[in-house]
Amino acid sequence: MSFGGGSFVTQNKILPGVYVNVNQQGRVGSNLSDRGVAALGLELDWGPDGEVFYLDAGEFRTRAQGLFGYAYGEDVLKGLRDLFLHAGGCYFYRLNSGVKASCALCEAKYSGERGNALVIKVDADPEAENGFVVLTFLAGQEVDSQQVVSAADLQDNDFVCWKSGAELTDGSYLQLTGGTNKAAVASEEYQKMLDLLEEYEFNVLGCLSMDNAVKTLLLKYTREQREENGRKFQTVLYDFAANYEGVISVGYPAQEEGLAASASVYWLLGAEAGCAVNATLTNAVYDGEIKVSALSGQRELQQALLAGRLVLHRLHGELRVLEDVNSLQGWQESGQEDRRFNQTIRVLDQIVLDLSGLFYQRYLGIVPNDNAGRISLWGDVVAYFRKLEGLRAIESFDTADVTVAPGENKKSVVIGVYLNVTNAMSQLYLTVTFA
Repeated sequence: MSFGGGSFVTQNKILPGVYVNVNQQGRVGSNLSDRGVAALGLELDWGPDGEVFYLDAGEFRTRAQGLFGYAYGEDVLKGLRDLFLHAGGCYFYRLNSGVKASCALCEAKYSGERGNALVIKVDADPEAENGFVVLTFLAGQEVDSQQVVSAADLQDNDFVCWKSGAELTDGSYLQLTGGTNKAAVASEEYQKMLDLLEEYEFNVLGCLSMDNAVKTLLLKYTREQREENGRKFQTVLYDFAANYEGVISVGYPAQEEGLAASASVYWLLGAEAGCAVNATLTNAVYDGEIKVSALSGQRELQQALLAGRLVLHRLHGELRVLEDVNSLQGWQESGQEDRRFNQTIRVLDQIVLDLSGLFYQRYLGIVPNDNAGRISLWGDVVAYFRKLEGLRAIESFDTADVTVAPGENKKSVVIGVYLNVTNAMSQLYLTVTFA
């Protein structure tokens, strides 16, 4: 980020920017930005090397084969289909880039084992004298066809890059070989991904790794970005006791041959990213393709919630989210129970992101820090919270709960807000009185 951000203890910041403290009172012209964007690092047999690439749900259906090496409906993409059930879009990074497959005529566009499934077939063109038809096949399926006079006329496609100086021969059948994936993915590859992701904005980051060292790296990154850099996203990890509101611990495993237990992350990543600011996943039906397990028995379910694990249970024959919670523990003693609910965190994060955006776009370096300027800012902030109240993300909002005052120097301004964040009903205590 080019601007400063994060929390503050004293008003001593150097960079221009927005510095936010979000506190819960212990019990002992502004618009709402859209949600729906995920980020995920993957080990793939094919795909862009060393870069972050973005797909929305529609693009995934049409471009899956070119970017992941498999058609949309193939089993190997089952997890990604689960992700896009609810996510609007996702930033991807390939963790296991290896060696590109090749032949005498071309080289695979991307590295990986899937490149070995490419075949080039060259035939004489029956419609043009001295011409050729050059066909590209992936796993037996034709994916590109070009009519050319020479190899110099060939245009790179989604799967191969043609070699200069190559010659075309009628009847040639060329199998690409030598494509490999990186043998092992360590924390260093995840760190490369995280460094690149600092340039992008997303709502939820996912990680499929079963390695606790990698999970610890993601925890540290999430905490640093949320608290020091002002980037408000949550991270979904499999079975990891992070004890932090910014991390969601998936407490139910995938149970499908050929998939790691952590494949259950796919669906929850998309569902959390796509969950609206005024909504919760509590009691949401699991509608993914990947077979997953549910917990049963009140004691087991209670222990999962106390341990900060998001789990599924079976209700009326359907798998449903028991409670939309993050990995925060110890909330009984701290009086911070509301912060364990992801709906609360979504609201607080949305406020930080939207008010920061408002300040950057309309006030930073533009509006004088005088009484009129502060009144204008106050009006925009109040209008924003009115919208949140209209969505029932907060309740009982009073304009007196917003204060805008000058800071400790002439360029700083301090906003104070008191809010009552709404959560969906999840418990019913029923008293029946009869005569």
